[in-house]
Amino acid sequence: MSQDPVPSPTPPRQEPLPDPTRHDAPEGRSLALAIGDRRQGRPTPSLGDPVFHISDLDVWYADHQAVRDVTLTIGRRQITAMIGPSGCGKSTVIRCLNRMNDLIPGARVTGKVVYHGENLYDAEIDPIEVRRRIGMVFQKPNPFPKSIYDNIVYGPRVNGKKGNLDDLVEEALTGAALWDEVKDKLKAGALALSGGQQQRLCIARAIAVRPEVILMDEPCSSLDPIATARIEDLMASLAAEFTIVIVTHNMQQAARISDYTAFFTADVDDKGVRHGRLVEYDTTEKIFENPADPRTEDYITGRFG
Repeated sequence: MSQDPVPSPTPPRQEPLPDPTRHDAPEGRSLALAIGDRRQGRPTPSLGDPVFHISDLDVWYADHQAVRDVTLTIGRRQITAMIGPSGCGKSTVIRCLNRMNDLIPGARVTGKVVYHGENLYDAEIDPIEVRRRIGMVFQKPNPFPKSIYDNIVYGPRVNGKKGNLDDLVEEALTGAALWDEVKDKLKAGALALSGGQQQRLCIARAIAVRPEVILMDEPCSSLDPIATARIEDLMASLAAEFTIVIVTHNMQQAARISDYTAFFTADVDDKGVRHGRLVEYDTTEKIFENPADPRTEDYITGRFG
């Protein structure tokens, strides 16, 4: 009677040798797995063609200094994410990029926000023109109580566009990945759309005036995961034409879509007053896989925030 052959012993698993140049993430960190999911096919991140140079930026609300000493550069046709805990100044900084803080009584900005060589806070700069070139999408969808069509043409008409704007409407809605869903109901009220559709309509309204930059202040915070995924896909496609700066509390979102990430935190001075401060700014891959500052590491691994 033949005997079954004895199986050969399984060779021991060979562990890879450690890379002495790599700073390994703590056990349990998984955000790195999502890095670049929506960057496929886009250029390598670079600041070689800058749109903004922000230097020594301080922002005050009356006697309170909300943001202190922010310096960074934002590249053309890049997606830049601003992350950090609540109250660290992310939204304050992004609103400086198109002078939205001018609309807040008592707000004061010092330092420089240079856009293509021009300091946006020089006295001769027209803030209305700034906001035409640098559009903004807010945290909650805010379509006008008008038709879908009238939402899109509102900005161009304010800027002097006349005549038939049908092509512009189609172009803007197509750019916002909304045309196929609404093309047969352009005269219907915008408020009847779903939350995700309303946010894409607001993006279409922003791009209808043909800005160069689109600022997004937590554009997905009130949306469900499916709508959020559509907005992220949209941002990835828009980056081929627009420079995008996004504030987000969703670190996975920042890891998936952005080229560069700025991490902010809030320092507390000797009087117990919180001031927002930029801790670290680098490529998204570097920030999430090998941050230079331990505070960044602590935040993205969930030790605080």
